Amino acid sequence: MAKVSTNVTIDETTKKQAQVLLADFGMDLSTAVNIFLKQMVYEGSFPFSITREVPNTVTLAAMKEIEEMKKHPEAYKTYKNVDKMVEDILGEV
Repeated sequence: MAKVSTNVTIDETTKKQAQVLLADFGMDLSTAVNIFLKQMVYEGSFPFSITREVPNTVTLAAMKEIEEMKKHPEAYKTYKNVDKMVEDILGEV
């Protein structure tokens, strides 16, 4: 299969750190990029999970609700007994 040259812009520090790590594996950056791209094509997606560190909207809403509960605890019912809480939520069990 014919090979083509591709330019990729990488942060200098990241490149150097990657090259040191890859040298421990006995490969160069080009080989690693080829492995990554082949695995990506094989799986039809990234070969690893990409996630966000930012909480999603449900989590943000829950965090806001907790802050509101802390500011105004008198507006919320509290429980000292789990059975009583479950009874209030589900009715007589």
